[in-house]
Amino acid sequence: MKIKLIASVSISLLLARWKQTLVAAIGVTFSITMFITLLSFMSGLNDMLDALILNRTPHVRLYNEIKPTKNQPIDQTEKYKQYYNFISSIKPKNDRAEIYNNSAIMQSLKKDNRVLGYAPKIVAQVFYNVGPIDLTGAINGIDVDEENRLFYLSTYVTSGNFIDLKNIPNSIILGKGAAEKMMANIGDVIQVTTTKGERVPLKVVGYFQSGIAEIDKVQSYATIKTTQKLLGESTSYITDIQVKLKDVLQAPAVAKEYQELYQVEAVDVQTANSQFETGSSIRTLISYSVGVTLLIVAGFGIYNILNMMIYEKMDSIAILKATGFSGKDVNAVFISIALSIGIFGGILGLIFGFGLSAIIDQIPFNTASLPTVKTYPINYNPKFYIIGGIFSIVTTYMAGYFPSRKASKIDPVIIIRGK
Repeated sequence: MKIKLIASVSISLLLARWKQTLVAAIGVTFSITMFITLLSFMSGLNDMLDALILNRTPHVRLYNEIKPTKNQPIDQTEKYKQYYNFISSIKPKNDRAEIYNNSAIMQSLKKDNRVLGYAPKIVAQVFYNVGPIDLTGAINGIDVDEENRLFYLSTYVTSGNFIDLKNIPNSIILGKGAAEKMMANIGDVIQVTTTKGERVPLKVVGYFQSGIAEIDKVQSYATIKTTQKLLGESTSYITDIQVKLKDVLQAPAVAKEYQELYQVEAVDVQTANSQFETGSSIRTLISYSVGVTLLIVAGFGIYNILNMMIYEKMDSIAILKATGFSGKDVNAVFISIALSIGIFGGILGLIFGFGLSAIIDQIPFNTASLPTVKTYPINYNPKFYIIGGIFSIVTTYMAGYFPSRKASKIDPVIIIRGK
């Protein structure tokens, strides 16, 4: 019965100043709407940019880096072992970029429960021959099926079919920029020269766009078999092993482990793209900061409205207390008013936020660098709606708590005597 009475009084006070109540509710609705829309859009943008890197980058890359030997002969002699030896112009040892024990490494990776999959790769430096001009390029020799399964090759092949690379011998998929430079159409045969001077004809079966123009001007794809033949190497020749993990957060630790275990160079995705991850974190932080600021501003609006309501309803509060309402009851009345505004405005804000996000999701987004992206990216993560709903309730509760304490301490005798 008491709860019904408090609810009835709260509704009466809300309706008595319905314009101010409406303004407060609109403030909460607008704040939650922009909070949801901003986070959904920024998170969608981050996901899209992350996809450009994470979806197409191995979590751990294993390769054999050609570099000078750390222990020079002079360091191994007993006479100069305890000395500091300074040697200039050290040349790398006569070694190849091949991972020699690649077959054993891949068998070991196959048994590792942390590994989602792996894809062998060959990186070959070449020249694209355009008449008398040679353009610098790089051919990535790949396992077509694994490259598509782990790194979504088909999503950025914009012309032609990626599977033709596997089905058509001596074929190549060119970067869009490289194809435009050479004016090479699908079906044309281009000439490629290796660093050893061997010239090989390859048939163009498609174009790809990575979203990074400088890469598209240089890189191209061929099968591992075609690349091995291009370089004149055996069927066991592999320069890179790309590893995709089930949990990307394990990449730094796994890379260190693999480097010691397999005696090859290993780099993790976080280290290779540290600047990019920093940008994503900063964008997310800015989004949350702006959203929370909007909610706090709405909370101050509710606080001011309730404060004014208390001053204007001093006599009503005094009568309530004189007729038996305790300070806690008065406190409950004004907190109920604040929470009503917060819940009503919050629910509308969540609905409008979802609607506005859906509208943005349908707006065309056309850019030459990202041909596979057709509309603005939106992330409909339920976490944003839960956070928005909780913030709306907490903010409005705090906005109503302090005015309600003031109302609960009013002495009815003083107010009525003053009247």
